[in-house]
Amino acid sequence: MMKTKEIRVGNLKLGGDNPLFLIAGPCVIENEKLTLDTAREIKKICSGLDIPFVFKSSYDKANRSAAKSFRGPGLKKGRDILKKVKETVKVPVVCDVHSRLEVKEIFQEVDIIQIPAFLCRQTDLLLEASRTGKPINVKKGQFLAPWDVKNIIEKIESGGNKKILLTERGTSFGYNNLVVDMKSLPIMRRFGYPVVFDATHSVQLPGGLGTSSGGLREFIPYLARAAVACGCDGIFLEVHPKPDKALCDGPNSFPLKELSALLEELKNIDILIRKHKK
Repeated sequence: MMKTKEIRVGNLKLGGDNPLFLIAGPCVIENEKLTLDTAREIKKICSGLDIPFVFKSSYDKANRSAAKSFRGPGLKKGRDILKKVKETVKVPVVCDVHSRLEVKEIFQEVDIIQIPAFLCRQTDLLLEASRTGKPINVKKGQFLAPWDVKNIIEKIESGGNKKILLTERGTSFGYNNLVVDMKSLPIMRRFGYPVVFDATHSVQLPGGLGTSSGGLREFIPYLARAAVACGCDGIFLEVHPKPDKALCDGPNSFPLKELSALLEELKNIDILIRKHKK
C-alpha cells in the first residue's frame, strides 16, 4: 500500500507513516457549552488512546433538507466559539465553508478548511481556499467516482497548495440512501494525499425523514472498522452527547459515551494493518 503525503496541522502530523487520526465533533454548533464540553471530552478520550484529534463543528449547515431546519449560529458567533475551542481546549479545529467570502472570514480562526461534498467541484471556492495556504479537507461528492477527485486535487494544487485531505462519505443512488464502496479508499490514496473515512455521513439517509435526513447509526462501527482495515489515514465522526436530541444529523451521529470503545478497536486494527502494509 502506497504511502501518502504527511500533512502538518498545528503540532499534529497526519497521513504518511503516522497513526490513525480522528476528526470529530457535533455536526453543528448548537451552543457554546455543548461545543466546548464535547471538545474537551473527545480530547480526553483521544489523549488516553494517543490518537491525534482535530475538532470539527459547523457554524452554518447551508444544505439542510428543509428551510425550517436548524442551521447553526451563523458565521460571526460560530467563528468566536470555534476560536474559543482552539484556545481553551487547545486542539486544532476544522469547519466547512460555502463561499469565497466565508473563506476570507474564517480561515484565520481554523486549522483546516473543509469543502462540503455538494461544493467539491466549485472551482472558485477551491481556489480561494487554496490561496490561504491552510490544509484543505475535501468531502468527495456523493455524485463522484473516486478517480474524479484527481480534478479536484489539480484545482487546489493550481493555487499553490499541496496540503490536501480527501474524505469519503458514501455515494448516492437516490431513494434516500448512500452506499460505501471501500475500493474508493485505496483508489483515492493512489493520488498521494491522506484519505479520511466519514463513518457517520456514510450511514445517513438523505432526506429520509421528509423534512430532514435520517440515519442508521448502528452501522457506524462496522463501516469504520472496514475502512481502517482498508488502510484509510483518518476517521471522521459526528459525535454528540445525546444524538437523539441533536439539532442536526442526530440519526447518524455517534454517541459520545461509546466513542472510547470504538476508537480503541479502530486503533488496534490500524496497528495490525500497518504491520502488514507493503
